[in-house]
Amino acid sequence: MPLLEGKHLLVTGVLTDDSIAYGVADLAMREGAEVLLTGAGRGLSLTRRVAKHLPRTPEVLELDVTVPEHLGTVVGHVRRQWGKLDGVLHSIGFAPQSCLGGGFLQAPWEDVKVAVEVSAYSLKYLAAGFLPLMQAAGGGSVVGLDFDATVAWPGYDWMGVCKAALESTARYLARDLGRHHVRVNLVAAGPVRTVAAKAIPGIQRFEDAWDTRAPLGWDINDSSAVAKACVALLSDLFPATTGEIVHVDGGYHMMGV
Repeated sequence: MPLLEGKHLLVTGVLTDDSIAYGVADLAMREGAEVLLTGAGRGLSLTRRVAKHLPRTPEVLELDVTVPEHLGTVVGHVRRQWGKLDGVLHSIGFAPQSCLGGGFLQAPWEDVKVAVEVSAYSLKYLAAGFLPLMQAAGGGSVVGLDFDATVAWPGYDWMGVCKAALESTARYLARDLGRHHVRVNLVAAGPVRTVAAKAIPGIQRFEDAWDTRAPLGWDINDSSAVAKACVALLSDLFPATTGEIVHVDGGYHMMGV
């Protein structure tokens, strides 16, 4: 029996077929799930275009996490179409250019608060918004994409702070949503060459480091291992796991000098 047979999932963050979220949506469909995609702003047309490459072309709805009306519209649509929701993939992150590339001390609050709202607060926004639909399913799973926030990375700057906030947000959500049988976990991926990654100044330094320090090795052009971890967490294989950060990075995170 396919791993996600009968599951209904909402996947955010698909921009191109290199997106980690695309890999998750693709594998989820192959494992039997019904999938709905969301996109925002200028990326919405890209999401609709790449959706046609999936095993079955899913519906794509507009969901900008900074526009409250969008969430209500998407929740209403899912309620009418499915009546419930089994899981959500949070693959949302954005930081203005001033927040990246070595300008940590100069980045203005106006830009930082945008990065925090879109990249961290949005996890709570989605989890709380879709909670009634996951309750209707008897519980659910929220999975977010992370990048190890226990250390300071070159050029990552305020996005690193946002990832630390994302990790803390996931823990508090896991605490509060557990009584509703909703699990909240993160997958901390190694660097994957996506549109988002290319926007980080000096990303090559990340890639070079993984080449020499990941015990299992790491292919920056292959997100399949990350997708498998996300799909496993969206399935029923981990019924008692919540508040966890699963590292899918070839083992890089546990290495010393």
